[in-house]
Amino acid sequence: MSRKTDEVVRYRRPPALTPDQRENELIGLAVDLAEQQLRNGTASSQVIAHYLKLGSSRERLEKERLISENRMLRAKAEALDSQRRTEELYAEAILAMRGYVDISDAVVVDEVGDDGR
Repeated sequence: MSRKTDEVVRYRRPPALTPDQRENELIGLAVDLAEQQLRNGTASSQVIAHYLKLGSSRERLEKERLISENRMLRAKAEALDSQRRTEELYAEAILAMRGYVDISDAVVVDEVGDDGR
């Protein structure tokens, strides 16, 4: 028994456990179907246009821009977290310093007895 070279071997995957996994599974099936239609010459004009658009340099540049924006947003969020932590540390340091008494303004009382000791 030999298989045809055009036949796609399908393996049964375990069921998706999360909505994200299910979405990725369905996307994979849709891409597989689109590929099969493109190979058979039965793809609709929308499917063809979609994959042509994905291959364009403009689409690649847009994808790179989105990746860069995501990196920048993550860096901004990390900077805000760091700033908030620094502010917390300053507040803790100020509270700790309030516990110390400034002895330069304090009056020192020397208790010396009548006999000078």
